[in-house]
Amino acid sequence: MDRIELTKARWFKGELAPPPDKSISHRAVFFSSLSKGKSNIKNFLRAEDTMSTLNAFRKLGVEIQEIVIPPPLEKGGEGGFSGELIVHGKGLYGLKEPFDVINCGNSGTTIRLIAGVLSGNPFFSVLTGDESLRQRPMARVITPLRQMGAEIMARSGDKYPPVVIKGRRLHAIQYAMPVASAQVKSAVLLAGLYAEGETEVIEPYKSRDHTERMLPALGAEITVEGLHIKIKGGTELRGTDIYVPGDFSSAAFFIVAALLVPDSEILIKNVGVNPTRTGLLEVLKQMGANIELTNIRDISLNSPLITHHSSLFVGEPVADIYCKGKKELNAIQITKEKIPSLIDEFPILCIAATQATGITTIRGAEELRVKESDRIKAMATELRKMGTEIEEFEDGLSIRGKANLRGTSVESYGDHRIAMALSIAALIADGTTTIHGISSVNISFPGFFEILRRLTGSNG
Repeated sequence: MDRIELTKARWFKGELAPPPDKSISHRAVFFSSLSKGKSNIKNFLRAEDTMSTLNAFRKLGVEIQEIVIPPPLEKGGEGGFSGELIVHGKGLYGLKEPFDVINCGNSGTTIRLIAGVLSGNPFFSVLTGDESLRQRPMARVITPLRQMGAEIMARSGDKYPPVVIKGRRLHAIQYAMPVASAQVKSAVLLAGLYAEGETEVIEPYKSRDHTERMLPALGAEITVEGLHIKIKGGTELRGTDIYVPGDFSSAAFFIVAALLVPDSEILIKNVGVNPTRTGLLEVLKQMGANIELTNIRDISLNSPLITHHSSLFVGEPVADIYCKGKKELNAIQITKEKIPSLIDEFPILCIAATQATGITTIRGAEELRVKESDRIKAMATELRKMGTEIEEFEDGLSIRGKANLRGTSVESYGDHRIAMALSIAALIADGTTTIHGISSVNISFPGFFEILRRLTGSNG
């Protein structure tokens, strides 16, 4: 049965390591596949989304060996979601025409980034995905790629997948993005590797910057000045070792649970705290949360060891996150410029807002209507069922706290982050909460419910 029943938690305690970072895992496969030589990807996320990327590059002729290393129980590894890959890269021009359609599953990252790669490769390809992905907008990627000379089209007037690409020679452009999107930015930068000249992307707000951090480690010529990112075309990449830190977006559910459940104390180890990803921490601290970052360090892309800061450093900041509850939270106002740094954390932020005194307002988040689900509508609908007073806007929500949540039957809409956020809401709701559509959690966090049971002492 694709559902779970959860009841109010008496406590929430323990220690865990979250799954490897999904965004970085995707990019590690992309960039190593386009490099010459062997790359070793350590702590790779083995989840449905990232496996879509892995299988896509296999269809393009890249040899990828999987070495599965399930982490021990005490490290939060109940799902066996961590592994190691050996990627035998083909170089920029070594991919082969796929024999079949490439199925990107539910992964927006896969379909958008690979569109940038295939636009510069001289063969025919077709990209599709599951029912949800076939409703995700592709025009935002198609527009700049066509400006670069790509021959690319999609269903319904170039709006939605399937996407058909006939690769050809590309030229560099300067592209000012209308919406901050790491996926669109990365797709254009990847196409820029195949373009003559220097491609420039200009962001309206800073989005997650894993692409800019990782590509130089493999030899790409990239410069970043504020919101301007430039990449030089024609530079071959070279294989290297890549270490993937823990996923902040996965850790976010446990951070909020520790803040809301009485008698809570959580230590989350080895979490990526890239500043373009941790807007939720800033927001929660403004609300009055008790969160402490310890053991702060940088990891290089080829080693989990501590490295030193320098202007040439390419890697990711990592920390252990300590949370202790329960401290009263206060409502705040969240505006458009903050959204890119907490885009994936919106559902769990809504849960925190239900327990903050006053009215929390989130605006400028219209991008959330075209994620795996319409996350604005989904959270408004389901939290109303649980007894929360919510006003819905086209670009966000206002949530009145402090709400006394009640258990009921709620829907995930096939969205992994909705399912996990509602699971945390269930831990503070009176009665029993039944969450439908929990299989979607495997998209990013296999083993989530096993960890939840351990930290609550067998809840569910």
